Amino acid sequence: MKDHPPLPDNLICPAERIFDASAVAQAVETANTAAGGEAMALRKAVVAILSEAMRDGRAAIAQGLGERPFEARPATRAYTWLTDQVVITALDLACRYLHPRPNPTESERISVLAVGGYGRGEMAPFSDVDLLFLTPYKLTAWAESVIESTLYVLWDVKLKVGHSSRTIRDCLRLAGEDFTIRTALLEKRFLFGDAALAEELDSKLRKELFTGTEKAFVEAKLEERDGRHEKYGERYVVEPNIKEGKGGLRDLQSLFWIAKYVYHVDDVQELVGRGLFTKEEFATFAKAETFLWATRCHLHLASGRATEQLTFDMQVEVAERMGYADSSGQRAVEVFMQDYFRHATAVGDLTRILLTKLEADHVKSEPLLQRLFGRKRKLKPGYVEVHGRLAIEDDTAFLSDPLNLLRLFEEGLRTGLLIHPDAMRLVTANLNLIDERFRNLPAARKLFLDLLLKHGNPERALRRMNELGVLSAFIPEFEPIRAMMQFNMYHSYTVDEHIIQCISQLSKIERRELTEDLPVASSILDKGVNRRVLYVALLVHDIGKGRDEDHSILGAQIARVVAPRLGLKQAECDTVEWLVRYHLLMSDMAQKRDIADPRTVRDFAKAVQTRERLDLLCVLTVCDIRGVGPTTWNNWKASLIRALYRQTRRAMEGGLEALNREQRGTDAKRNLREALSDWDQKALKAETTRHYPPYWQGLHVTAHVVFARLLRDLKDDDIAIDLAIDEDRDATRACFALADHPGIFSRLAGALALVGANVVDARTYTTKDGFATAAFWIQDADGSPFEAARLPRLSQMINKTLKGEVKATEAIKSRDKVKKRERAFRVPTHITFDNTGSEIYTIIEVDTRDRPGLLYDLTRTLASQHVYINSAVIATYGEQVVDTFYVKDMFGLKFYSQSKQKALERKLREAIEKGVERATS
Repeated sequence: MKDHPPLPDNLICPAERIFDASAVAQAVETANTAAGGEAMALRKAVVAILSEAMRDGRAAIAQGLGERPFEARPATRAYTWLTDQVVITALDLACRYLHPRPNPTESERISVLAVGGYGRGEMAPFSDVDLLFLTPYKLTAWAESVIESTLYVLWDVKLKVGHSSRTIRDCLRLAGEDFTIRTALLEKRFLFGDAALAEELDSKLRKELFTGTEKAFVEAKLEERDGRHEKYGERYVVEPNIKEGKGGLRDLQSLFWIAKYVYHVDDVQELVGRGLFTKEEFATFAKAETFLWATRCHLHLASGRATEQLTFDMQVEVAERMGYADSSGQRAVEVFMQDYFRHATAVGDLTRILLTKLEADHVKSEPLLQRLFGRKRKLKPGYVEVHGRLAIEDDTAFLSDPLNLLRLFEEGLRTGLLIHPDAMRLVTANLNLIDERFRNLPAARKLFLDLLLKHGNPERALRRMNELGVLSAFIPEFEPIRAMMQFNMYHSYTVDEHIIQCISQLSKIERRELTEDLPVASSILDKGVNRRVLYVALLVHDIGKGRDEDHSILGAQIARVVAPRLGLKQAECDTVEWLVRYHLLMSDMAQKRDIADPRTVRDFAKAVQTRERLDLLCVLTVCDIRGVGPTTWNNWKASLIRALYRQTRRAMEGGLEALNREQRGTDAKRNLREALSDWDQKALKAETTRHYPPYWQGLHVTAHVVFARLLRDLKDDDIAIDLAIDEDRDATRACFALADHPGIFSRLAGALALVGANVVDARTYTTKDGFATAAFWIQDADGSPFEAARLPRLSQMINKTLKGEVKATEAIKSRDKVKKRERAFRVPTHITFDNTGSEIYTIIEVDTRDRPGLLYDLTRTLASQHVYINSAVIATYGEQVVDTFYVKDMFGLKFYSQSKQKALERKLREAIEKGVERATS
């Protein structure tokens, strides 16, 4: 049998603090004497000894990593070495004390190998321990006993052990059928037992399996990688999987597997000598590997388990453990995640470089159909096609004209070819050629604008230019937002990727791929807008993020510098600057204000002023919202943007005086009479005279018809409810008619909160004969309408709550909880009062952290202060929500008094703070 392996160099802390092998061996010997031949007693004693040793060893490594948070390699070595000592001690116990065999036969040999990541010697705090028990022939009773006893000890000390028992023939057969097993065996490492048996396996694997199958192995690994990326998402998602996601550790490990399998290297550094990586590229590899491993170790320690996803709460804790601090305009967690995404991008670049070399060495071949039927593209002089990619014919000639650094990307777009990684390396190595003189060349400006405007899919070029640093070199103002994370639940991408996603949306609209989904934006582009202005505005609309200043104001200032440099005329520059300054205006007006109020449209029209700006801002807003994430845009937002655009355009064409309440009321009554043509005149007159003017202006005729039918035979103590799916708005419309009384809005909000409904829009009205009519638009937890099958039960629960059979205040307490992963967000509360945004109402805007019972708490507080709520508009942005209330006091007047406003604000803040305590307790 084999002694404990030699101590590796450079551990995170002194070896004796991690595992004192001699002390443990002495303790085992003492335990054996005390056990007096009782196997169970001895095993129990050894488990206690190893458990304590492991606990102390892990604590020592964690302390060392805490003191040197970026020393990933010494930490992973230390965890591997500690695991080795525990595993070997367990094996030694089984072979020497529990199942001794002084003179084993030829068949009673065993070799134990570490495989997978453990075999590679890379272990995080809670990594799996994968073992191969290798025997020369079929498993003997002795070997089976040794394996069983070893595993029981390892399981009892709480190691997560994956194991297999195989002969050499089994290994060859199974690895020949399964590339996962083959990969695990590629990383085997001898631990204990018969070394000759392990060497025999190594020799036979190389000769009988690995040699000649390089191409199949590489293609299997690439297919596996593609599937993994599809499952775990791109490297730009804001809660990445550090192990399996794109640009994560598994991608780096794939490089190592391929290098070891194809080039027979034991260390990636050897690829430099073989010409696959430059020294600089290997340095990038080493930095990325160190960062990712350090992050993974801290993530395991922070969560206390083997978790691989950097969730929001873990990001904050890991950033703190690694010593990141807040900087101007950015939280520590955002600085940390920006580093993470930059390293992930570097991993992607290194992967491309190695795969290119594999293609050159005929490991990966062009698909047969493409070779037979693919047409050769006609390339401009200086370019060649290599393995289906755009390559540079002569590096020296290419660099003789720096403009070629941009022409390369244009040629890629023109031909549809992916750029060859060798060409990318050449560009990256010569970014210094893109200097101030270069940026001011008219030809460079034209080339860049052509990339945006000429080829129909600019996002392809922009993403690659961004990854290679070309975009930041040409527009230096872009560099601070490269890989910048926005630490919130609303944005799915980093800032730079969000911008590229927005431009992708715009190009899709132009390619007529979204005509059905976006009829207004599509029609605007069909009629023609200044595309230079629109694309440049989108490119820089968020360029001011990550600073202390308002990013819209700072972005407009940056646009004032960038737009002329890109060759735009003065009038175009002015429009770009205006669009960047007000790029949130339409979204805010549509989602945070009542667009049924004529004042909202009038104020928006005055701010926009021209039809050109309205058209450009509408398209930019649509692209901006859709570029936030794959699920951000929905029919609700689409209907709001569409309605605001159409009403504003109508006002601009017909004059702002066309926006008057009386005309809206007259039209609404006429529409109701037409919809209720089967009603007699007396009933129609009763319905059209019982409501005050705001009712007719605030609702569509479909709601007026519903309320007319609910009210027709309603008694004083009745509660009439109508639930229907509003497909145009991706919401369920809930209409209520009941006797009016103070606090009606709050009671309805509480009832809806109890059934798990998220309110997105609501309005209440009082009739002249003492009834209340309320319309709420609600969605389920996924932001969708409630399914039709759920509506009867929903109606029943709401009815019980309104009748007082269920106390909303008590029932909500158990549901009003903030999830653990969401507690790391900082969402300050802002409360504003606006007496100019509506002719009749004071607008109270509450911007704070979202939680299930928030709307109920706010409306209950307003009701307790005798505030009449006419309508509420709710806009949710991940963990942040903006609740906007249109209110009057008990006398029907606005809240002009500063003292009343301050008193109301104080009460609302108290309700929010109490709710936060309840939600986080």
